[in-house]
Amino acid sequence: MSTNEPRAPLESEVPEVIGFLDHILRPNRGWSIAAEYPQVFAPPNRENLRIVKDGDRVIAHAATKFLIIKTQLGLFKVAAIGSVVTSPEHRNLGHSRDIINSCLQIAEEGCADFAILWSDLYDFYRKLGFELAGREVSLVIDAIPTLPPNDLRILQSSKVAPEAVLRLYGGHPCGTIRTAEDIRRHLCIPNSRTYTAWDKNNQLLAYAIEGKGADLKGYIHEWGGGVSALLPLFAHIRKDLNQRITVIAPSHAENLIRQLRQWPALVHEGYLGLIRIVNERNLFLKITRRARQLGLREFAIEKQGEHVRVGTPTDMVTLSTQAEVTRLIFGPHPDGTLNPAYKDLFPIPMWIWGWDSV
Repeated sequence: MSTNEPRAPLESEVPEVIGFLDHILRPNRGWSIAAEYPQVFAPPNRENLRIVKDGDRVIAHAATKFLIIKTQLGLFKVAAIGSVVTSPEHRNLGHSRDIINSCLQIAEEGCADFAILWSDLYDFYRKLGFELAGREVSLVIDAIPTLPPNDLRILQSSKVAPEAVLRLYGGHPCGTIRTAEDIRRHLCIPNSRTYTAWDKNNQLLAYAIEGKGADLKGYIHEWGGGVSALLPLFAHIRKDLNQRITVIAPSHAENLIRQLRQWPALVHEGYLGLIRIVNERNLFLKITRRARQLGLREFAIEKQGEHVRVGTPTDMVTLSTQAEVTRLIFGPHPDGTLNPAYKDLFPIPMWIWGWDSV
């Protein structure tokens, strides 16, 4: 059994780490996992990787990548965790628990507001303080819609100026702060298709990304631009792929969702991911500031001992578990469970696009 604690890999160990991940997570693929997640496995992020070794062999791994998310409440620092894996012969020995706790320590030391990961091992991650929360809307487009004629020129190619994509992406009210270099790297992710819509003046009006490495085949997980250009772009993608596609959208993309419902598209509402609050004080300060902007001058959310008190002096609620606090802040809220006075405050608008998943 390994006695080594989780640690960052040495620079000389990185090729071995990537080989370990490719062997277990990407067998028989024509690309490396490092190509799928170019920001995660880039040299500047090496200190945020965690490995466990048994002798000279890597036997467990997890990655943390910090994201800066812009929202109406301001900026949030988010620790996205992924590529969590233990070699089959070393499972059920606590390595995944130890390595996730090490990632959470990275998140805390890096002053993240919260951590997020994507997994279907809900019970395991709940024991580590994570809770399913946030909202994600999936719109399944089966039939090819018939749309009025348009003058758009639609292309399928990753050879598009990152700056043009960044301009459209920057129009989203909620999303990761990116650079043109980030976009350039994302456009090179294997097994993905980049579709773009242009006007007669060669101006980029909309873009959409389908697929990402081994995941998200048939899913439009990234898009940007006006709804009038996105609709014919999605219709083109559905016809071009000749298969059902799924458009993933934040719940606040109300106009796009409303238009796609009319095609019709089958709508599924799901969770953004498994979330664990890391920095309660900082998160609560941002929420309180937003409450003041909304005119809720007596509203407070604060830690008192092991509990969190939320509300006004005359209408205060005590939350006893971290899961309750997470669900309040990020939602979703079943009908009738949220105080109507706080409908503009909760859930906080939060969205992490497919390119930024880890």
